[in-house]
Amino acid sequence: MDALARQISQEIARRRTFAIISHPDAGKTTLTEKILLFGGAVREAGAVRAQRAARHATSDWLEIEKQRGISVSSSVMHAEYEGTRINILDTPGHKDFSEDTYRTLLAADSVVMLIDAAKGVEPQTRRLFEVCRMRGLPIFTFINKMDRAGRDPLELLGEIEEVLGIEAIPVNWSVGSGREFRGVYDRLGQELLLFEGGNHGASELEERVVAGPIDAPDVQAAMGPEAAATAEALELLDGAGSEFDLEHVRGGQQTPVFFGSALTNYGVRPFLERFLEMAPCPGPQLAAEGPVDPVATPFSAFVFKIQANMDPDHRDRVAFVRICSGRYVQGASARHQRTGKTIRLAKSTLLMGRGREGVAEAFPGDVVGLFDPGVLRIGDTICEGGDVSFVDFPAFAPEHFMRIELGLVTKRKALAKGLEQLTQEGAVQLFREQDGSSATIVGAVGPLQFDVLKHRMAAEYKVELRLSPLTFSVARWPQAGFDEDMVRHSQMTKLVFDRDGRPVLLAQSQAFLDSLVQRHPELKLADTPDPKLFQRTQNAA
Repeated sequence: MDALARQISQEIARRRTFAIISHPDAGKTTLTEKILLFGGAVREAGAVRAQRAARHATSDWLEIEKQRGISVSSSVMHAEYEGTRINILDTPGHKDFSEDTYRTLLAADSVVMLIDAAKGVEPQTRRLFEVCRMRGLPIFTFINKMDRAGRDPLELLGEIEEVLGIEAIPVNWSVGSGREFRGVYDRLGQELLLFEGGNHGASELEERVVAGPIDAPDVQAAMGPEAAATAEALELLDGAGSEFDLEHVRGGQQTPVFFGSALTNYGVRPFLERFLEMAPCPGPQLAAEGPVDPVATPFSAFVFKIQANMDPDHRDRVAFVRICSGRYVQGASARHQRTGKTIRLAKSTLLMGRGREGVAEAFPGDVVGLFDPGVLRIGDTICEGGDVSFVDFPAFAPEHFMRIELGLVTKRKALAKGLEQLTQEGAVQLFREQDGSSATIVGAVGPLQFDVLKHRMAAEYKVELRLSPLTFSVARWPQAGFDEDMVRHSQMTKLVFDRDGRPVLLAQSQAFLDSLVQRHPELKLADTPDPKLFQRTQNAA
């Protein structure tokens, strides 16, 4: 092995690239920032080291996120913790922004699933869990908000196993709950960790460690009134539960479970250390040509997100690129697979929410922001020689539609630029009515995307957008046997064209489309522009 290969191997071994998923309001952004606190990337929750006055969350940097208190866009952060390079992919929890979350999960090597101790497994958690399972990602569970009144921990474990169909193996156990939550007992290390003094803004807290088995006199005495209940629960788990098996975790049969409170920091450090110990480092990524060895293959990467106007002073456009193999070097040239052209990898940065820092080199598992003049698209592969094409990204059919009232827009050029850039980001999908018509329709998976569209068009492009709702709820792409006469006089459907000029049928209901196919058996409809996209992604997983 030459010196470069040794360097790449060493850098890969110390990297952990993971996404955090949850239902809204489970505390995902709080946990993200507490991990950054322990990694020294921020000094207090909500403030980047270089921006002490910025009291909003580091990961929630869009103005609309700060106003609404929810994540509407995936963000990337990084930190160093005791020699380990941490790359965190913070995803939106709300189902209306599932497209962004699904694409971001393609860049992760493992997942932290956050569960509210009072609410258990919620709908969006189930949906995101299934995507992670489809991709074969190891899943680690953090049961949050143990400092508040919640459900019995054994009940929560049972729900995880029943609803999600995965063995839930507690790595540590809560000592008390609600106002009586005092710490956790580490089952693997056989030690009790008691906490005092934590708070939302700082990582400092008093931590007392008492080593020994759960029935040791010192451990029992330290737990105080919670000793009997904790010992009884652990005895039940030891007798009836499965044993922890790291290979089963990597294979998706088990999820290690941790208890804590991200708000107070209780249990965050023990979770972080065990997670970094158990989570996989970056491995081979599947391309159309087969698995791509991260060490032996020259530089390769894929684009999983585009974001315009991250810097309001420069109105730039940044492509989020996941490094898959080799070593990335700023200023080097690479092949853009979709176009076959050679591009120069200039003006690259490491991302920290909205913040950035220059980067000279990066390794598999890292996420780099590339300045993009409009060349790159989501799903593009770039590589340093050879033919590597990573699997296609899934496309999603919109379920909500609005017509832009063009007559009320005065800044047409700004409108066109804004729609083009936000469509390239995947924020919405753009459709135009039949040739000769200037009418523009935007489609979205969830209605909140329209609010984001209007807000960003006003804030970033100075265009006040007025939208009128349409009654359609289904979009399908004809693949064969389509004739415009089939729907020419129908009030239940509308023929439009997507941004690449492909015909799309909008319908008021799936039932109508089913009836249309029954009348015209030759008609083949797909719920994505390319029906092979989902299948290829599933095969890759």
